[in-house]
Amino acid sequence: MSELIGLDEIEQVTTQALVRHGASVAVAGQVAHAVRIAEAKGNRICGLYYLESYCKQLETGRVLGDVAPEVIHERPGTVRVDAKFGFAQAAFAAGVDTALAAARANGTCAFAIEHSHTCTSLGYFTEQLAEAGMIALGFTNSSARVAAPGGTTRLLGTNPMAMAVPNRDGGIAFQFDFSTSAIALGKITMANAAGESIPLGWAVDADGNDTTDPAAALEGSMLSAGGYKGFGLGLMVEVLAAALTSSIASVDMAPLKTPEGPHHDIGQFYLLIDPASFSGDAFFDSIERLAAAVEADPDARLPGTSFTMPDAVELEPHVWTATQDLAGNR
Repeated sequence: MSELIGLDEIEQVTTQALVRHGASVAVAGQVAHAVRIAEAKGNRICGLYYLESYCKQLETGRVLGDVAPEVIHERPGTVRVDAKFGFAQAAFAAGVDTALAAARANGTCAFAIEHSHTCTSLGYFTEQLAEAGMIALGFTNSSARVAAPGGTTRLLGTNPMAMAVPNRDGGIAFQFDFSTSAIALGKITMANAAGESIPLGWAVDADGNDTTDPAAALEGSMLSAGGYKGFGLGLMVEVLAAALTSSIASVDMAPLKTPEGPHHDIGQFYLLIDPASFSGDAFFDSIERLAAAVEADPDARLPGTSFTMPDAVELEPHVWTATQDLAGNR
């Protein structure tokens, strides 16, 4: 039977766990807040599911929990942050105000996070940019899991992309965050751990055959969403997230959750667009017309518009027990 746990407590205990394993209080708080939001949205893969990995990698030094990211703003429309092999959440927080100011001054800003730990939920960041009034696009890569259409060699990561669009009132008109693979890797690993099958179309086995066996999928390769179209989007993400940020390519990246190994060295790339610099209020008029057209269909909705932030979430007892153990509370 699941337990109802308050989000405040989840954030507090997550912070304790990260500090106990070597993160600074400030960095731990930034990561814990991202975990809180993931759990609130039912995004288990990016929430407490990752906490044990964070803690073990803090202990081994695979992620550095007390480094100060370096913000580099050498050109008016570009902002770079060297995460110095620390958490992506801390690097984003260090540079976001500079990036927002640049976007307002120039109309757009290219905002790059370099050499960071995995950011887990990319939409967590584009959402913040939209709440600050920006149209936000985000891209990041991950360790190679996806084969080209018709192939069996892992070439790309799940390589997610996200978009968030502001509304007139300082909120979010709509947003989405999805992998360019058919499904996120965590869905397959969770199915494997639970002894469940996976749908056809998610992955192939090591010989390139379609499979519903998650263990065979983990030995084989994942498939792109939409075949060659999704693979093309994955390539685009790879260029923006890795090549443009001087960070690691998917094919060179070690598995992300193993305790030992090299620093993740991952990049994220965000494009900020200030509507005020283009169509001004007419932008919001257009967004509202679009929303009205979608809402006129009773079976349709804009993505990311039906969420209400809860105060507490249901957790399986073993998940909360493990979290408390990591925090030293048991």
